[in-house]
Amino acid sequence: MTTSSSRRLSVRRESWPLRGTFTISRGAKTTADVVVVEIAEGDAVGCGECVPYPRYGESLDGVVELIEGVRHEVETGMTGAALQAVLNAGAARNALDCALWDLAAKKTGRSVWQLAGLLQPRTLTTAYTLSMDSPTAMGAAARAVATRPLLKLKLGGAGDLDRIRAVRENAPAARLIVDANEGWSPAALVGLAPALAEARVELVEQPLPASDDGALASMDLPIPICADESCHDRATLDGLTTRYDYVNIKLDKTGGLTEALAMASAAEAAGLGIMVGCMIGTSLAMAPAALVGLRAAFVDLDGPLLLAEDRVPAITYDGSQMAVVAPALWG
Repeated sequence: MTTSSSRRLSVRRESWPLRGTFTISRGAKTTADVVVVEIAEGDAVGCGECVPYPRYGESLDGVVELIEGVRHEVETGMTGAALQAVLNAGAARNALDCALWDLAAKKTGRSVWQLAGLLQPRTLTTAYTLSMDSPTAMGAAARAVATRPLLKLKLGGAGDLDRIRAVRENAPAARLIVDANEGWSPAALVGLAPALAEARVELVEQPLPASDDGALASMDLPIPICADESCHDRATLDGLTTRYDYVNIKLDKTGGLTEALAMASAAEAAGLGIMVGCMIGTSLAMAPAALVGLRAAFVDLDGPLLLAEDRVPAITYDGSQMAVVAPALWG
């Protein structure tokens, strides 16, 4: 990434209405509240978006404060590599890191995938998320999107068995993954495992609380388990191989594309499969994550599909097919 002493940093909050209420085991939301960073240098402007997540102690105000705290360093030429040592992994670093990558692309006329030595982007198939609801409502939601190839069910409460069965009955051909968002106990997971296998669920995300996932090491489960809340960056990979089969890499957790790419390599070296995921954000947040998706077995970058409207320009989605990101948006 290039450096300069004539940069201008701008930070703003944005709120994007959702198509409806999005519910998981720990709560519900009706808007995607994001922070957008722009770093301008001459006529080039690099952009990045992050989603502060209360589960990790983040807030909009707190993230903006962290970004403002490094304004001088950014505006006097801080590199992406230097950023890793200045801010911890998290949403604030993600927005800055992605903006620096985008700025480098805009200044050099070369795509981020070229600058980073990555595979050339291609169309990706993303999961489509069904919000946690009653079994009847989730069954109806599944029927409405039954032609999508990969559905993700938000679970984590009483009635989950009925929810699983309702979705499978109404979307018989779709591949299924499940996300409990830390909502199950070890006994609940063991009890649900046969039904999950019967429903042909291919992956279960974070079934147990991150603080109490040691029980997974002694379980013999018929379905692969993916770490989400238990795994943030490379520093959190230690010990996961005895508990999990996959890790969900989210840029808001890793603190940007730089660490996400390094984490993907480290996870592969450790024998862990890769899923790439997202918080609910706009296409600007999905764009850099799509580069991680090139090496992921499961792609879950459907955030814009859950919004009432997306920013312009946006990533084009043809059903669940996510088109290659246009340089006008990012990268």
